[in-house]
Amino acid sequence: MASMAEGQLAFESSAGDFHALEEKIYRTIELLKDARVQKAAAEQELASVREMLDAQAAETEAVRTQLQALQRERAEVRTRVEKLLGDVDMILDQ
Repeated sequence: MASMAEGQLAFESSAGDFHALEEKIYRTIELLKDARVQKAAAEQELASVREMLDAQAAETEAVRTQLQALQRERAEVRTRVEKLLGDVDMILDQ
């Protein structure tokens, strides 16, 4: 009878070990599912940030182009004003 009790204990121990392993596997599966969801969310956020960055880069380029045009226009206006002032000085000196 003692060997039967030992066998029963061994079986219960094995069943307990198996149950613990099964629980670990289920927890691991849940962790993997959570990680996949988080990865998908991170990839979606990254794509959104990249789109915003591309839009910002395009806007920056447009502003840079506009600034260059305004600087050229300012230089042209300055040249014309200086010429007009020179003409006015010539008229006043006569």
